[in-house]
Amino acid sequence: MSGGLLAVIDMQRVFADPGSPWATPRFAEAAQGVRRLLPAFGDRVTFTRFLAPDQPVGAWRAYYEQWPFALQPPEAELWRLTDEFAARDGHVLDAPTFGKWGPELAARVGPEGRLVLAGVSTDCCVLSTALAAADAGVEVLVAADACAGADDASHAKALAVMDLYRPLIRVMTVESLTRD
Repeated sequence: MSGGLLAVIDMQRVFADPGSPWATPRFAEAAQGVRRLLPAFGDRVTFTRFLAPDQPVGAWRAYYEQWPFALQPPEAELWRLTDEFAARDGHVLDAPTFGKWGPELAARVGPEGRLVLAGVSTDCCVLSTALAAADAGVEVLVAADACAGADDASHAKALAVMDLYRPLIRVMTVESLTRD
C-alpha cells in the first residue's frame, strides 16, 4: 500500500538518549521500522521535531516548570534528529506542540491525501497528530511497529485509542504498508 506522505514524528536525540528524562525505551525498534518505511515513500517524507517555545504560555508554563531541562533553543543538541535521520535530505517541520498537524503538513498531504505516521512517542505526539489529521478528513495510517511510546503499556493504549477511530485512522504494520 504505497502512496501518501510519511510523517516521521520526533526521532530526536532527546527521545533516543537513555539518559534523557524523555527517553523512549523502544526508540531503536521504532527507528528500525522507520528505516523499513523510508524506501517506499522516496521524497514524500516529512520529519518533525518537537521544540520548546521561546516563551511558554498558558498550560505550557506548568508543563515546562515540570520539565525545565527542555527550555533550550531550537539549535540545542537535544532537539536534533538522530544522526541516521539528520543525514537524510528532506523536509523538516518544527513545532512547539505535541500535534504536528497544521497548515504546513496539510499542504504536503493535500486535501484528499493519505498520511502515514511513524515515530515517537505513540502516546503523545503521534496520537495528537493522528487525531487532528483525522478530524481534518485525512486518511491516517499508523505504522504500529515503527512507533514507540513512553513505555509498552502506554504505546499499546495509544494504538488501541487510535484504532477506535476506524476508518479515519487505521493501525497497521510496516509490512502491510510497504506491500505492493
